[in-house]
Amino acid sequence: LERPRVPQFFSIIVTLDGFGFVYTKDACNMLASKAPSQCRLGTSRELSARASHAGRWGQRASLPRFDARLKGGRRTDRSSQLSVAASTKRAVVVLPGLGNASGDYDDFVQELEEYDMSVTVAKVRRIDWLRNAAGLVDINYWKGTLEPRPTVDWYLNAMTAAVEEAMEESGSDQVCLLAHSAGGWLARVWMLENGVESVDSMITLGSPLQPPPEGVVDQTRGILTWVTENSPGAFHPEVRYVCLTGKFLEGRALGDGDASWPARLTGLGYKQVYGSAEVWGDGITPVPVGQLEGAACVELEGVYHSPLGAAEGRPWYGTPEILEQWVDYIDQPKPKVRVGSLLQKAKQALGVK
Repeated sequence: LERPRVPQFFSIIVTLDGFGFVYTKDACNMLASKAPSQCRLGTSRELSARASHAGRWGQRASLPRFDARLKGGRRTDRSSQLSVAASTKRAVVVLPGLGNASGDYDDFVQELEEYDMSVTVAKVRRIDWLRNAAGLVDINYWKGTLEPRPTVDWYLNAMTAAVEEAMEESGSDQVCLLAHSAGGWLARVWMLENGVESVDSMITLGSPLQPPPEGVVDQTRGILTWVTENSPGAFHPEVRYVCLTGKFLEGRALGDGDASWPARLTGLGYKQVYGSAEVWGDGITPVPVGQLEGAACVELEGVYHSPLGAAEGRPWYGTPEILEQWVDYIDQPKPKVRVGSLLQKAKQALGVK
Protein backbone atom coordinates (compact mmCIF):
# COMPACT_ATOMS: atom_id res chain seq x y z
CA LEU A 1 0.00 0.00 0.00
CA GLU A 2 1.17 3.48 -0.81
CA ARG A 3 1.92 5.45 2.30
CA PRO A 4 -0.55 8.35 2.62
CA ARG A 5 0.94 11.83 2.43
CA VAL A 6 0.72 13.81 5.64
CA PRO A 7 -0.11 17.46 4.98
CA GLN A 8 2.31 20.07 6.26
CA PHE A 9 0.63 23.29 7.28
CA PHE A 10 3.46 25.60 8.30
CA SER A 11 7.21 25.79 8.62
CA ILE A 12 9.11 27.38 11.48
CA ILE A 13 12.44 29.11 11.05
CA VAL A 14 14.68 30.42 13.80
CA THR A 15 17.20 33.24 13.36
CA LEU A 16 19.41 35.20 15.71
CA ASP A 17 16.70 37.86 15.89
CA GLY A 18 13.79 35.57 16.74
CA PHE A 19 11.49 33.09 15.05
CA GLY A 20 8.48 33.03 12.79
CA PHE A 21 6.37 30.71 10.71
CA VAL A 22 4.98 30.71 7.20
CA TYR A 23 2.00 28.95 5.69
CA THR A 24 2.79 26.13 3.29
CA LYS A 25 0.89 25.23 0.15
CA ASP A 26 -1.22 22.68 2.08
CA ALA A 27 -2.40 25.36 4.48
CA CYS A 28 -3.07 27.76 1.65
CA ASN A 29 -5.19 25.23 -0.20
CA MET A 30 -7.18 24.64 2.97
CA LEU A 31 -7.63 28.27 4.01
CA ALA A 32 -7.82 30.13 0.72
CA SER A 33 -11.59 29.78 0.46
CA LYS A 34 -12.12 30.97 4.05
CA ALA A 35 -9.34 33.45 4.75
CA PRO A 36 -7.42 34.28 1.55
CA SER A 37 -5.97 37.42 3.08
CA GLN A 38 -4.09 35.29 5.63
CA CYS A 39 -2.68 32.84 3.13
CA ARG A 40 0.80 33.45 1.72
CA LEU A 41 3.42 31.27 0.18
CA GLY A 42 6.99 31.76 1.28
CA THR A 43 10.44 30.25 1.15
CA SER A 44 12.75 29.82 4.12
CA ARG A 45 14.73 32.71 2.68
CA GLU A 46 11.64 34.92 2.79
CA LEU A 47 10.82 33.97 6.35
CA SER A 48 14.38 34.51 7.49
CA ALA A 49 14.14 38.05 6.16
CA ARG A 50 10.79 38.58 7.84
CA ALA A 51 12.13 37.42 11.21
CA SER A 52 14.92 39.95 10.86
CA HIS A 53 12.47 42.80 10.35
CA ALA A 54 12.22 43.25 14.10
CA GLY A 55 15.54 45.15 13.89
CA ARG A 56 16.14 46.60 17.33
CA TRP A 57 17.04 50.20 18.08
CA GLY A 58 20.52 51.06 16.94
CA GLN A 59 20.93 47.81 15.03
CA ARG A 60 20.88 47.39 11.30
CA ALA A 61 18.07 45.15 10.17
CA SER A 62 18.84 42.48 7.60
CA LEU A 63 17.60 43.33 4.13
CA PRO A 64 15.19 40.75 2.72
CA ARG A 65 15.64 39.48 -0.80
CA PHE A 66 13.24 37.22 -2.63
CA ASP A 67 14.06 34.68 -5.30
CA ALA A 68 12.56 35.86 -8.56
CA ARG A 69 12.98 35.63 -12.27
CA LEU A 70 15.18 38.29 -13.75
CA LYS A 71 14.51 40.10 -16.98
CA GLY A 72 17.09 42.61 -18.04
CA GLY A 73 18.50 42.62 -14.52
CA ARG A 74 15.10 43.41 -12.97
CA ARG A 75 12.67 41.17 -11.10
CA THR A 76 9.36 40.36 -12.74
CA ASP A 77 6.12 38.56 -11.92
CA ARG A 78 6.66 39.37 -8.25
CA SER A 79 3.01 39.55 -7.17
CA SER A 80 2.25 35.97 -8.25
CA GLN A 81 5.22 34.76 -6.22
CA LEU A 82 4.33 36.46 -2.97
CA SER A 83 0.55 36.17 -2.62
CA VAL A 84 -2.27 33.71 -3.10
CA ALA A 85 -5.79 34.61 -4.13
CA ALA A 86 -4.85 38.31 -4.11
CA SER A 87 -7.55 40.49 -5.62
CA THR A 88 -6.04 43.89 -4.87
CA LYS A 89 -2.79 45.66 -5.57
CA ARG A 90 -0.58 46.87 -2.77
CA ALA A 91 -1.62 50.45 -2.06
CA VAL A 92 1.29 52.86 -1.58
CA VAL A 93 1.14 56.56 -0.73
CA VAL A 94 4.25 58.68 -1.37
CA LEU A 95 4.59 61.73 0.88
CA PRO A 96 6.84 64.48 -0.53
CA GLY A 97 9.60 66.02 1.53
CA LEU A 98 10.25 69.66 2.36
CA GLY A 99 10.60 71.75 -0.78
CA ASN A 100 9.63 68.87 -3.05
CA ALA A 101 6.68 68.70 -5.44
CA SER A 102 4.68 65.65 -6.45
CA GLY A 103 6.32 65.57 -9.88
CA ASP A 104 9.76 65.04 -8.34
CA TYR A 105 8.73 61.45 -7.66
CA ASP A 106 7.55 60.48 -11.16
CA ASP A 107 10.49 58.14 -11.79
CA PHE A 108 10.11 56.65 -8.31
CA VAL A 109 6.43 55.95 -8.96
CA GLN A 110 7.26 54.25 -12.24
CA GLU A 111 9.78 52.00 -10.50
CA LEU A 112 7.26 51.03 -7.81
CA GLU A 113 4.59 50.29 -10.42
CA GLU A 114 6.95 47.79 -12.02
CA TYR A 115 6.54 45.82 -8.80
CA ASP A 116 2.79 45.73 -9.48
CA MET A 117 1.92 48.33 -6.84
CA SER A 118 -0.81 50.96 -6.93
CA VAL A 119 1.00 54.22 -6.17
CA THR A 120 -0.49 57.58 -5.20
CA VAL A 121 1.57 60.70 -4.51
CA ALA A 122 0.14 63.35 -2.20
CA LYS A 123 -0.60 66.41 -4.32
CA VAL A 124 1.97 69.01 -3.28
CA ARG A 125 3.31 71.94 -5.28
CA ARG A 126 6.68 73.47 -4.50
CA ILE A 127 5.05 76.80 -3.76
CA ASP A 128 2.77 75.14 -1.20
CA TRP A 129 5.62 74.99 1.29
CA LEU A 130 5.44 78.78 1.61
CA ARG A 131 2.18 78.19 3.50
CA ASN A 132 4.31 77.20 6.50
CA ALA A 133 5.10 80.88 6.82
CA ALA A 134 1.68 81.18 8.47
CA GLY A 135 3.42 80.06 11.64
CA LEU A 136 5.34 83.34 11.75
CA VAL A 137 2.34 85.10 13.25
CA ASP A 138 2.18 82.62 16.13
CA ILE A 139 4.14 83.67 19.21
CA ASN A 140 5.04 80.01 19.73
CA TYR A 141 7.06 80.11 16.51
CA TRP A 142 9.45 82.58 18.08
CA LYS A 143 9.46 80.72 21.39
CA GLY A 144 10.27 77.42 19.64
CA THR A 145 7.10 75.76 20.97
CA LEU A 146 5.05 75.69 17.75
CA GLU A 147 2.45 72.91 17.35
CA PRO A 148 1.48 71.35 13.99
CA ARG A 149 -1.92 72.96 13.56
CA PRO A 150 -2.78 75.21 11.89
CA THR A 151 0.65 75.69 10.27
CA VAL A 152 0.72 72.37 8.38
CA ASP A 153 -3.03 71.91 7.88
CA TRP A 154 -2.57 72.12 4.13
CA TYR A 155 -0.19 69.13 4.07
CA LEU A 156 -2.32 66.99 6.39
CA ASN A 157 -5.35 67.64 4.17
CA ALA A 158 -3.37 66.63 1.08
CA MET A 159 -2.32 63.45 2.85
CA THR A 160 -5.92 62.57 3.76
CA ALA A 161 -6.96 62.98 0.13
CA ALA A 162 -4.04 60.82 -1.04
CA VAL A 163 -4.84 57.97 1.39
CA GLU A 164 -8.51 57.97 0.33
CA GLU A 165 -7.54 58.01 -3.36
CA ALA A 166 -5.03 55.18 -2.88
CA MET A 167 -7.59 52.91 -1.22
CA GLU A 168 -10.18 53.64 -3.89
CA GLU A 169 -7.76 53.08 -6.78
CA SER A 170 -6.28 49.85 -5.37
CA GLY A 171 -9.37 48.32 -3.79
CA SER A 172 -7.41 47.89 -0.57
CA ASP A 173 -8.51 49.01 2.87
CA GLN A 174 -4.97 49.79 4.08
CA VAL A 175 -1.93 51.56 2.67
CA CYS A 176 1.82 51.71 3.11
CA LEU A 177 3.12 55.24 3.66
CA LEU A 178 6.42 56.03 1.93
CA ALA A 179 7.39 59.24 3.69
CA HIS A 180 10.32 61.20 2.31
CA SER A 181 12.17 63.69 4.51
CA ALA A 182 9.68 65.99 6.32
CA GLY A 183 6.91 63.70 5.14
CA GLY A 184 8.01 61.35 7.93
CA TRP A 185 7.19 63.57 10.89
CA LEU A 186 4.13 64.95 9.08
CA ALA A 187 2.87 61.37 8.69
CA ARG A 188 3.28 60.85 12.43
CA VAL A 189 1.12 63.92 13.07
CA TRP A 190 -1.50 62.63 10.63
CA MET A 191 -1.66 59.20 12.27
CA LEU A 192 -2.13 60.78 15.70
CA GLU A 193 -5.13 62.75 14.46
CA ASN A 194 -6.68 60.27 12.02
CA GLY A 195 -5.85 56.94 13.60
CA VAL A 196 -4.16 54.04 11.83
CA GLU A 197 -7.09 51.94 10.67
CA SER A 198 -6.14 52.74 7.06
CA VAL A 199 -2.35 52.39 7.57
CA ASP A 200 -0.43 49.16 8.15
CA SER A 201 3.13 50.36 7.44
CA MET A 202 5.18 53.54 7.40
CA ILE A 203 8.58 53.61 5.72
CA THR A 204 10.57 56.80 6.15
CA LEU A 205 13.21 57.85 3.63
CA GLY A 206 15.82 60.08 5.25
CA SER A 207 13.24 61.70 7.53
CA PRO A 208 14.31 63.84 10.50
CA LEU A 209 12.46 62.02 13.27
CA GLN A 210 14.29 63.16 16.40
CA PRO A 211 14.25 66.69 17.83
CA PRO A 212 17.62 68.41 18.26
CA PRO A 213 19.40 68.20 21.61
CA GLU A 214 18.95 70.93 24.17
CA GLY A 215 20.71 74.11 23.19
CA VAL A 216 20.24 73.54 19.44
CA VAL A 217 17.49 75.48 17.64
CA ASP A 218 14.67 73.25 16.43
CA GLN A 219 14.43 73.88 12.69
CA THR A 220 10.69 73.07 12.85
CA ARG A 221 10.30 75.72 15.57
CA GLY A 222 9.02 73.16 18.05
CA ILE A 223 6.79 70.93 15.90
CA LEU A 224 9.23 68.00 15.88
CA THR A 225 9.60 68.25 19.63
CA TRP A 226 5.81 68.17 19.94
CA VAL A 227 5.59 65.11 17.68
CA THR A 228 8.20 63.24 19.71
CA GLU A 229 6.47 64.01 22.98
CA ASN A 230 3.05 62.94 21.69
CA SER A 231 4.10 60.06 19.44
CA PRO A 232 7.42 58.67 20.73
CA GLY A 233 9.21 55.92 18.82
CA ALA A 234 7.17 53.32 16.93
CA PHE A 235 4.09 54.66 18.68
CA HIS A 236 1.31 52.66 17.04
CA PRO A 237 1.70 48.90 17.67
CA GLU A 238 -0.62 48.13 14.73
CA VAL A 239 1.77 49.83 12.31
CA ARG A 240 5.08 48.43 11.07
CA TYR A 241 7.69 51.20 11.19
CA VAL A 242 10.77 51.05 8.94
CA CYS A 243 13.34 53.86 9.00
CA LEU A 244 15.74 54.12 6.05
CA THR A 245 18.80 56.33 6.40
CA GLY A 246 21.60 56.99 3.95
CA LYS A 247 25.36 57.04 4.52
CA PHE A 248 26.34 59.36 1.69
CA LEU A 249 28.79 61.68 3.42
CA GLU A 250 30.40 61.88 6.83
CA GLY A 251 30.28 65.39 8.20
CA ARG A 252 33.31 67.16 9.62
CA ALA A 253 33.71 70.21 11.83
CA LEU A 254 33.86 73.52 9.99
CA GLY A 255 37.28 74.27 11.46
CA ASP A 256 38.78 70.94 10.42
CA GLY A 257 41.39 72.07 7.90
CA ASP A 258 42.17 68.49 6.86
CA ALA A 259 38.60 67.81 5.77
CA SER A 260 37.10 68.64 2.39
CA TRP A 261 34.80 71.61 2.04
CA PRO A 262 31.80 69.41 1.14
CA ALA A 263 32.34 67.44 4.35
CA ARG A 264 32.68 70.61 6.42
CA LEU A 265 29.63 72.32 4.92
CA THR A 266 27.57 69.15 5.27
CA GLY A 267 28.74 68.83 8.86
CA LEU A 268 27.45 72.33 9.49
CA GLY A 269 24.00 71.20 8.39
CA TYR A 270 24.19 68.03 10.48
CA LYS A 271 25.08 70.08 13.54
CA GLN A 272 21.90 72.15 13.17
CA VAL A 273 19.70 69.06 13.56
CA TYR A 274 21.90 66.68 15.57
CA GLY A 275 24.15 68.91 17.63
CA SER A 276 27.34 67.42 16.17
CA ALA A 277 28.98 67.74 12.78
CA GLU A 278 30.96 64.51 12.88
CA VAL A 279 28.33 61.96 11.97
CA TRP A 280 27.32 59.99 8.89
CA GLY A 281 24.21 61.01 6.97
CA ASP A 282 22.60 61.33 3.56
CA GLY A 283 23.84 64.88 3.08
CA ILE A 284 20.85 66.38 4.90
CA THR A 285 19.66 64.02 7.64
CA PRO A 286 22.19 62.41 10.02
CA VAL A 287 21.68 58.69 10.50
CA PRO A 288 20.73 58.86 14.23
CA VAL A 289 18.15 61.58 13.57
CA GLY A 290 16.41 59.40 10.98
CA GLN A 291 15.77 56.46 13.31
CA LEU A 292 12.95 55.66 15.73
CA GLU A 293 13.13 53.40 18.74
CA GLY A 294 11.17 50.22 18.09
CA ALA A 295 11.40 50.53 14.30
CA ALA A 296 13.39 48.43 11.84
CA CYS A 297 16.32 50.79 11.15
CA VAL A 298 18.16 50.24 7.87
CA GLU A 299 21.32 52.11 6.88
CA LEU A 300 21.97 52.27 3.14
CA GLU A 301 25.52 52.84 1.94
CA GLY A 302 26.20 55.70 -0.46
CA VAL A 303 22.61 56.98 -0.56
CA TYR A 304 21.83 60.68 -1.07
CA HIS A 305 18.87 62.48 0.50
CA SER A 306 16.67 63.67 -2.36
CA PRO A 307 15.59 62.92 -5.93
CA LEU A 308 16.59 66.51 -6.63
CA GLY A 309 20.32 66.36 -7.12
CA ALA A 310 20.46 62.60 -7.47
CA ALA A 311 22.60 61.41 -10.37
CA GLU A 312 24.88 58.62 -11.49
CA GLY A 313 27.22 57.95 -8.60
CA ARG A 314 24.85 59.80 -6.27
CA PRO A 315 21.74 57.62 -5.94
CA TRP A 316 18.84 58.48 -3.67
CA TYR A 317 16.46 56.14 -1.85
CA GLY A 318 14.28 55.65 -4.93
CA THR A 319 17.06 54.95 -7.46
CA PRO A 320 16.40 51.47 -8.93
CA GLU A 321 19.47 49.73 -7.52
CA ILE A 322 18.79 51.21 -4.07
CA LEU A 323 15.05 50.52 -4.17
CA GLU A 324 15.90 46.90 -4.91
CA GLN A 325 17.57 46.67 -1.50
CA TRP A 326 14.52 47.67 0.55
CA VAL A 327 11.40 47.29 -1.61
CA ASP A 328 10.34 44.08 0.15
CA TYR A 329 9.56 46.07 3.28
CA ILE A 330 6.56 47.46 1.38
CA ASP A 331 4.90 44.05 1.43
CA GLN A 332 1.75 44.01 3.51
CA PRO A 333 2.52 42.69 7.01
CA LYS A 334 1.19 39.22 7.65
CA PRO A 335 -1.78 39.01 10.03
CA LYS A 336 -0.71 37.93 13.48
CA VAL A 337 -2.02 34.39 13.81
CA ARG A 338 -1.26 32.15 16.77
CA VAL A 339 0.27 28.76 16.02
CA GLY A 340 -2.40 27.10 18.16
CA SER A 341 -5.13 28.76 16.10
CA LEU A 342 -3.61 27.47 12.86
CA LEU A 343 -3.32 23.94 14.23
CA GLN A 344 -6.95 24.03 15.35
CA LYS A 345 -8.07 24.99 11.85
CA ALA A 346 -5.95 22.21 10.39
CA LYS A 347 -7.50 19.64 12.75
CA GLN A 348 -11.01 20.81 11.88
CA ALA A 349 -10.29 20.46 8.17
CA LEU A 350 -8.96 16.93 8.68
CA GLY A 351 -11.78 15.96 11.01
CA VAL A 352 -9.35 15.35 13.87
CA LYS A 353 -10.54 16.04 17.41
